[in-house]
Amino acid sequence: MKKVTSGKLKEPVSPREQFRMKVIDAIAKTMDLYGVNYSFGQLYGIMLFEDRPMTQEEMQASMNMSKSNMSYAVRALIDSKMMVKLEEKADRKELYEVETDFFKAFQQFFATKLQREIDVMRSAIDEVFPSLSEMILELDTSEEERMLCLKDLHKLKHAVRYYEWLQQFVNQLESGQFFQGYTTE
Repeated sequence: MKKVTSGKLKEPVSPREQFRMKVIDAIAKTMDLYGVNYSFGQLYGIMLFEDRPMTQEEMQASMNMSKSNMSYAVRALIDSKMMVKLEEKADRKELYEVETDFFKAFQQFFATKLQREIDVMRSAIDEVFPSLSEMILELDTSEEERMLCLKDLHKLKHAVRYYEWLQQFVNQLESGQFFQGYTTE
């Protein structure tokens, strides 16, 4: 694989490398749509085609990326469950591998992101809901403020229904239910 300079991969030499580069660029653009840094998407694509575990040093060399940026990229891909750190080592250096099964990568990436959204929002709603309800019931709350609180409470109840549905979606996604009938090989 060719090195990356200034976020762009060098020109491929063979037609096969040109095809790979086109797909790697598409992977990076697609991942960028979902909030993953473009260069991290390039790293994922490069490792997908390398089809072997790599050390951070090998990744750095393949992308011409600084050590700190590479560490950040690796951490971000691990957090997104697109990459794992292997138990085995190469010359006492950590080895990393990307998820090559697109069904599994989709499943893990979106389940992780959506679960985080659910947790953040439900935590905020659960914290605010009782206080908002108390304000509605308090005798010294003005009628105007009470009506505004009721409107907010209604919006939060709708949000709770949405996040309950989203939790069911995530549970089904994690169980693999959406991939029945499709082979991952």
